[in-house]
Amino acid sequence: MAFSKLLAASLLASLLFLHFVDAAHQSEYTQTQGSLLQQIDCNGSCVARCRLSSRPRLCQRACGTCCRRCNCVPPGTAGNQEKCPCYASLTTRGGKPKCP
Repeated sequence: MAFSKLLAASLLASLLFLHFVDAAHQSEYTQTQGSLLQQIDCNGSCVARCRLSSRPRLCQRACGTCCRRCNCVPPGTAGNQEKCPCYASLTTRGGKPKCP
């Protein structure tokens, strides 16, 4: 009887230890992820993206919405959307590309 209690207690202690080790590892991983995912300057990126647009305000508003959702703006004034798949995949209600 004493042996089974000792076995149960050691098993419980081992499980608690493993739980705390896993929790510490998850916390480290989350902190590392957060530091890698820095927010970009959407306003500056969209001004650069829309500088040649015939309707710069409309372009910057749409670009800003897309940038905030995706945290990415493709380089250049047009195209290059393969560099930012999230940006390229957003569409309007009518199914047209949302992001300039």
